[in-house]
Amino acid sequence: MNDELKSLLDTADPGDRSTLDRIVPVIYRELREIAHRQLGGNREQQSLQTTDLVHETYLRLAGDSGVTKRGRSYFYAAAARAMRQILVDAARRKQSVKRGRGIRMLDLEQADAASQVNAYAGEVLDLDEALAQLEQLNPRQARVVECRYFGGLSVDETAAALEVSPRTVKSDWALARAWLYDALKSP
Repeated sequence: MNDELKSLLDTADPGDRSTLDRIVPVIYRELREIAHRQLGGNREQQSLQTTDLVHETYLRLAGDSGVTKRGRSYFYAAAARAMRQILVDAARRKQSVKRGRGIRMLDLEQADAASQVNAYAGEVLDLDEALAQLEQLNPRQARVVECRYFGGLSVDETAAALEVSPRTVKSDWALARAWLYDALKSP
């Protein structure tokens, strides 16, 4: 967790323009790190690049006046939720193309790459649906998954974001993963 961001968000005065001017570059760096971790393992399957995800996330957070008022915990949780929504929206767009919107001819190599992206988009949508079900059963476990999977946060960062202990995060993470595994495995 970036100590500079922690300090700035914890002491931010919502009416002070100079505080906001100091926060923006730090938030951007922090969002880039989170987005890079999130997209790192799925480069070939992603339709979004790190910079795209950061900019989209930043725009969503900038529209939330509470992001500087509520401190670092709120920032990390809000960033994770925004990244989830952006990735799900991108997956939905990919799925709509798969179903015929914007049809264009592809050569075999392009078709293979497109099918990999579409498969990943389907997985993201399935995960989002299962996560919505988990949220009905256990909202905190769903927030842990958002922070860990979509936000790319560590156990300690997730604990700080959700204001719980790292032990609670580890327990919730294990239980949520098991529940999601069963939910995604079921037809």
